[in-house]
Amino acid sequence: MGQILPTKAIIAAAGFGTRFLPQTKAMPKEMLPIVDKPVIQIIVEQLVAAGVTDIIIVTGYTKRSIEDHFDRNEELENELRGKGKDSYAEILKEIAEMANFVYLRQKLSPKGNKGNSLPLLNARHLLKDDEPFFYLFADDFFRCDVAYPKQLLQAYQQTGRPVISAVKVQPQDSKRLGMIDIDSQLDDHVFRVKGLVEKPGPEKTPSLFASAGSFLLTPDILNIIEKEEVGVGGEIVLADALNEYAKSNELYCRFIEGVWHDAGDKARYLEAIVDHALLDNELGQGFREYLRRRLAESE
Repeated sequence: MGQILPTKAIIAAAGFGTRFLPQTKAMPKEMLPIVDKPVIQIIVEQLVAAGVTDIIIVTGYTKRSIEDHFDRNEELENELRGKGKDSYAEILKEIAEMANFVYLRQKLSPKGNKGNSLPLLNARHLLKDDEPFFYLFADDFFRCDVAYPKQLLQAYQQTGRPVISAVKVQPQDSKRLGMIDIDSQLDDHVFRVKGLVEKPGPEKTPSLFASAGSFLLTPDILNIIEKEEVGVGGEIVLADALNEYAKSNELYCRFIEGVWHDAGDKARYLEAIVDHALLDNELGQGFREYLRRRLAESE
């Protein structure tokens, strides 16, 4: 029997986005635009490129616009077609048909805890006991030639074990990120992982590889999460479960080829917009000239 490949993905999208208040009081942070696409659409497109057909989005009570975005709006499509804007109508139709979407309202576990493992517990009943699945945070994404979930999938096909995304960062970034403790190297991009160290700082970081908020997991990790003790701040943290898993199982990371963007941070969100605008076929040249003028004027 061949290797079972993932066709399902869970996206954690229940956070309040407090760093972007007041903008996120009425609009989910996942709907913040990168030029003309919301962050969560970019993530969904990357998953679909990796063969995902079913996408489970774990949301909160302020996230109705996410559902509306991926829903079909035939009235709007017909209005666009009536105005000769068929290309826009097709774009909207394609968004709704990219995948099968399931929405879950995030709920506390029986322990009453919270944390970035909670969406996995909320969605567990939608997963089979033998199927691997993607788990992505709705803040992080890559601009890359090969979809970053597909790069994770390639590493999973190679190892048959859970894979976390890795990105090389500057030493000072280790103060705010979960850093990866590398065990051994399989090839130029795939490494076995000893564990994750949360925000160790430059002097204590085990490497300059950070975990970038996207994972290809196997169902056995869910058993560990369910037994996990509540940590600091009343949270159950995925890194703790992965560390426990790595004690007796093989865990790998895949260095992602591409440009990493963290849309949960204001400065890095602006970087993502600039990065995509510069590469836009229609906007790129004019925007580049504008930036040059502005930079020259500010010197």
